[in-house]
Amino acid sequence: MTADDILAAARQCLGTPFRHQGRLLGSGLDCAGVAIHVARQIGVGHLDVSGYGRTPASGQLEHSLDSQPCLERVAMVDDRLPGDLLLMRFAGDPQHLAITAGDTLIHAYESVGQCCEHRLSRLWAARIVQVYRFRGIE
Repeated sequence: MTADDILAAARQCLGTPFRHQGRLLGSGLDCAGVAIHVARQIGVGHLDVSGYGRTPASGQLEHSLDSQPCLERVAMVDDRLPGDLLLMRFAGDPQHLAITAGDTLIHAYESVGQCCEHRLSRLWAARIVQVYRFRGIE
């Protein structure tokens, strides 16, 4: 598996409508749904957790990511590479996930109403709390 495989899987999600706890490509995905789709497509395991609220609290999302055997933490946020999974914070606890494609992000974004890819601006980069890498990347 390569970063290109991860990005190809993430880009399959583009245009899918945003739906909280959505897991169906073309019908509805949330930011976790995009990560789950990628994990399934590249064959690394199952990231899915159900029953979460729109604003995770008490480190819920970070704990869930830390417990995934298919992911490993990247020591420094600035060491992110294309294909890495980004944990992001808008306010309070981290509550958003995106796949980095280098200078762009791929994610299901409620404000846009769909899965999209856009530039990783300074504002978006400042939201990154933690970076995770799929194990087994070549």
